Amino acid sequence: MDAVVKNFPQPDLKSDRPSQQEAEDAVRVLLRWAGDDPTREGLVDTPARVAKSYRELFAGYDMDPEDVLGRTFEEVAGYDDMVLVKDIPFFSHCEHHMVPIVGKAHVAYLPNGRVLGLSKIARVVEIYGRRLQTQEAMTAQIAAAIDETLRPRGVAIMIEAEHMCMAMRGVQKQGSTTLTTTFTGSFKVDPAEQVRFMTMVRGR
Repeated sequence: MDAVVKNFPQPDLKSDRPSQQEAEDAVRVLLRWAGDDPTREGLVDTPARVAKSYRELFAGYDMDPEDVLGRTFEEVAGYDDMVLVKDIPFFSHCEHHMVPIVGKAHVAYLPNGRVLGLSKIARVVEIYGRRLQTQEAMTAQIAAAIDETLRPRGVAIMIEAEHMCMAMRGVQKQGSTTLTTTFTGSFKVDPAEQVRFMTMVRGR
């Protein structure tokens, strides 16, 4: 099995995570730093709303992909060809600027006697999407999670996304799409399998 980037270790969130009040106080500081008044009517409840929103947007830190991928199915009637789930929408956040990344993921694997429930694949994308990310790392992390848990003959991942750190700030180029791929096993060593994956993703 080919090595891919391993999932980064996470800190002990229960002991390291600040309190709700600390999070809200930090938002108030940012509001003042931006030049506004956190005590005015429209912003009084904003710190609590932002803290609640961040808990949802970054919920992936509280989820373990092994729990999601733990249950597999062996009754596949001999099926051993590619399983592809494409156009999985996701929202993430750039770890450099903490602004959104909006895109879709295409995930395929070649079974090795076991298959995953299709919703599990989408859940893995969700787990890694709801963390501060680079697209390159997210692509490799999804591949590693499926590779390490399912032990298939190969995994293929393609992610297409627009980065708001390019669209909203910096060069401010809207509509630019970044594409990343990761291949393991048979997908990595056999160019024909890569072509077949790309062809199925593009629907031709």
